[in-house]
Amino acid sequence: MNANAKRAGLAALLLAGCALYFGRDVEAPKPAQPRQAGAGPGALAFVPSMAGTRPDGDLKTLAGERLVVDAELGHLFDYYLAGLGEKGLDAIRTEIERELDRRLKPGPARQAKQLLSSYLAYKQALAGIESNLAPSGDVARSAGARLAAMRALRSAFFTPEQSAGLFGATDVADDDAVARLEVAVDKTLSEARKQAKVAELDRRMPPALREEREAPAKIIRLEESVARLRAGGAGDNEVYSLRAAAFSPEAAARLADVDRDEAAWKARIGAYQTQRAALMAQPAQQRDAALQQLRDTSFTPDEQRRLSAYE
Repeated sequence: MNANAKRAGLAALLLAGCALYFGRDVEAPKPAQPRQAGAGPGALAFVPSMAGTRPDGDLKTLAGERLVVDAELGHLFDYYLAGLGEKGLDAIRTEIERELDRRLKPGPARQAKQLLSSYLAYKQALAGIESNLAPSGDVARSAGARLAAMRALRSAFFTPEQSAGLFGATDVADDDAVARLEVAVDKTLSEARKQAKVAELDRRMPPALREEREAPAKIIRLEESVARLRAGGAGDNEVYSLRAAAFSPEAAARLADVDRDEAAWKARIGAYQTQRAALMAQPAQQRDAALQQLRDTSFTPDEQRRLSAYE
């Protein structure tokens, strides 16, 4: 295992362990994905932080009338819940219900809305888990206890079938993460024994989870290849072909959108820095007002928060 692979594996392990340790019933960290393109020119995001994205969740039905309860439904709920703080819970719930109505027929939409009520109540109930757990200095044991408590709590809000659909894949990933965390913090194990236990966990890892864990490294390797292509004079068509072969035409198109957005942002920053340098020679009072006017005409309020990194 090379140094990069070790760092990637350790990062994934620590992130998964921390999510469990702090009592959050969240999905295991997903591999980095291309940023989704906006819904269309002029489309308004539900909250500013969602600008340039589309709602997650590939909703499915059986015979068009029965909702399929799986992780994708949870992805849709969580996409909008990520906006909590920018919007209130009532507004978020209303927007999720609108999205369900847009995507589903009335029968499945009604089923999904009922499940949304249970999902929101469950998420709110999670806040009480911490107070019911005994303090422990053992990170792995604490993570396991929190995971067990979260699973026990679900029975008050979901049927076994619903729990399996919404959280089954997450549970597999969490069990694997806790097992690896236990190995990592076990001071009674020699380094050789730890490596043997990790190798055994690797062998037992389900194919879907293995693919998910390996995806970040795959993306990194691909973008390294893209950088070499561009350094050799390749254009957008060659880059698109490489990405489409590695992932899909849709993913390649989204990455091309990201490239264009990044190039446009860099161009705007370059123009801003040039104009800012010219304004810096003015007296302080005039300079400050002129700089703010330049910022206001060049960037949105959200974008201006990023400017300090370039100044």
